[in-house]
Amino acid sequence: MRFLDFRAKFKPFGVFSTIDIEKWDSHFDTRRLVEWQDKNLLQKVINRWYVFADTKPEEHFLYLIANRIYSPSYISFETAMAYYRLIPEGVYSIISATSLKPHTFQTKLGTFNFRHMKPELLFGYKLIEKKGRLIKIAEPEKMLLDYFYLNTRIKNQSDFESLRINITLLTEQINVNRLIEYLHQFKNTGLANRIDTFLKSTVHA
Repeated sequence: MRFLDFRAKFKPFGVFSTIDIEKWDSHFDTRRLVEWQDKNLLQKVINRWYVFADTKPEEHFLYLIANRIYSPSYISFETAMAYYRLIPEGVYSIISATSLKPHTFQTKLGTFNFRHMKPELLFGYKLIEKKGRLIKIAEPEKMLLDYFYLNTRIKNQSDFESLRINITLLTEQINVNRLIEYLHQFKNTGLANRIDTFLKSTVHA
């Protein structure tokens, strides 16, 4: 197996697993992966997941990695807020919603944090295309609901202000009718009260 042939096949994947490789070639010798890592041609992300060593760890590429290494999941919470430019600073880790157990992966490429949501709440995300690859990220309305759903301590004006959310941009990006529609699917009175207070004290202030 020549590395150039391998690269031609898996470069479009961005991040790929040993399962992806086995589907392509069931007789692939996994010792090649170790050899190519030693030659700094491949880099392991986590067990069984790899990227090419010369791949630039750009924001959208880290999102793609998060989508793939722990699935089902989609980008949400503070990371989605940063993507939509709603908070003034970047986020140290890539934070996603998943129906799997919560987990954090510390890797050489970055920290990938996965927060648990009930399977029936894994909706309200969209696909964005970056360099020919599709990435799952929460819609602005779902991002807001995900965040308030898990951060129950945030419930008054002072708490809202501490988030430093750009309300002008938020107002431009969210559809209140869609927000309410998604909110009903949570069936959570506490969340409904916090969202109502947030909207009245910020968006509708």
